[in-house]
Amino acid sequence: MKIAVLSGKGGTGKTLVSVNLAAVALDSVYIDCDVEEPNGHLFFQPKDLQKERVTVKLPQADPELCTGCRTCVNFCKFNALAYIKNKLIVFNEVCHSCGGCLLFCPQKAISEKEREIGLIQSGISGNVRVVSGMMNIGEVSGVPIIKKLLQDSRKENKNVFLDCPPGSACMVMESIKDADYCILVAEPTVFGVHNLEMVYELVRIFQKPFGVVLNKCLEEENPAEDFCLQNQITILEKIPFDLELGTMHSNGQIAVRKHPKYKELFLNLLKTVSKEARHETASDT
Repeated sequence: MKIAVLSGKGGTGKTLVSVNLAAVALDSVYIDCDVEEPNGHLFFQPKDLQKERVTVKLPQADPELCTGCRTCVNFCKFNALAYIKNKLIVFNEVCHSCGGCLLFCPQKAISEKEREIGLIQSGISGNVRVVSGMMNIGEVSGVPIIKKLLQDSRKENKNVFLDCPPGSACMVMESIKDADYCILVAEPTVFGVHNLEMVYELVRIFQKPFGVVLNKCLEEENPAEDFCLQNQITILEKIPFDLELGTMHSNGQIAVRKHPKYKELFLNLLKTVSKEARHETASDT
């Protein structure tokens, strides 16, 4: 089962939830799809690290064969190509590596070269295989790295926990594409409701079964909880505002490995999520 954990912004607790769920499961895989700022490995401190480069393909023209017909320029809807002063210019940042220019070039003057945009690092931490995508500084999109992460995860027969990027943009869409169930993490504030609405709309568009974890809850008004009740959204768990839990997390410690009460909390959450996911799967058949 693949469980995606997402939130409308960073800092709501999605890494807290995904790391602790992966750690409390008997045998699991944690995949950090937050490739711009991956931090799950800081908690797990995985051993036996292996690294793999992630590259994309970019077009390059042979000046001896290129006649300047501009067929490739006219084909590219991303405006990644221009023919200026008798030379084909490629704008790497906006090229989507679709390969269409290569196919349509009548002179067969275009070939492809590889450019590194990041890496995938994997290792072991106790019962968890930890896989992190890391995008190079200055790159525009981490989608190719996430595609590679998810492609490799399809071979897994264990529970897979996807720590998604914050927000609801392309990288989040790519991260949840194969997910069997989505956990939306929200804070108990008016702004928290705004962020929750973003990912709520996203999982509905993708028709993904989902539930909400309310984090940092106090014994007072909770607009995010009100939003869930008004929209008949399943609340999976309410994690209290807890100084001890926050301190452990800020110190890079995995709560379920440090304290029995947090192990019980996240074990119960895992049971609830598994039950919800099975129910949704049964409802679809």
